[in-house]
Amino acid sequence: MLVACLRRSGAGRRQTGFTYLGLMILVAILALATSGTLTLGSIVQRRDAEQRLLEVGGSYRQAIASYLNSSPAGDRRYPAALTDLLRDPRDPGVRRHLRRLYPDPITGSREWGLVAAPGGGIMGVHSRSKGQPIKIAEFDPENASFEGAASYSDWLFVATSAPAGQGLAPGQGDNAPPPMLPQFPGGEGQPGAPALSLPKPVPTTHPGAPLR
Repeated sequence: MLVACLRRSGAGRRQTGFTYLGLMILVAILALATSGTLTLGSIVQRRDAEQRLLEVGGSYRQAIASYLNSSPAGDRRYPAALTDLLRDPRDPGVRRHLRRLYPDPITGSREWGLVAAPGGGIMGVHSRSKGQPIKIAEFDPENASFEGAASYSDWLFVATSAPAGQGLAPGQGDNAPPPMLPQFPGGEGQPGAPALSLPKPVPTTHPGAPLR
């Protein structure tokens, strides 16, 4: 009887060991699955933020082009600060080129990198993030210079003057509807017609007026 009891005890210990091993394998599988899900979710969120950056940056570029192309003849200039896009200081009335100042979808900050125009003023904006973009190709023509960019800060949304006699692009100016961007914290519009753009300039960043 003693021998039988010992045999049963040994079998019980082996069964317990197999159960514990199976439990550890199951825990490892669940951990890997959870990690994969989190990684996939992070990639989806980054792609969404990239698309928002393209839309918001396009809105800034369009607004800056609207400001420039509505300058009086012989006095064409870029805005001195982003806040000038909210209410054009050159107009005695209320002329808006942008409905609101949008934050950077990548960093979540209202601080943008500013591209200085050769003659003074702001000719474009860019994200201050040094993160590497997921999207590296298949951009729209106005963003063709973004292909192969090493960081989001290399995505320069630069506006240029329209040819003489050309009016503002649809969706620009005081009477234009607000941009229709997908809803997200700090944003609410989608850019209208794309503005013209120059070959990628050398960016220079300088502080603008405080953003609110």
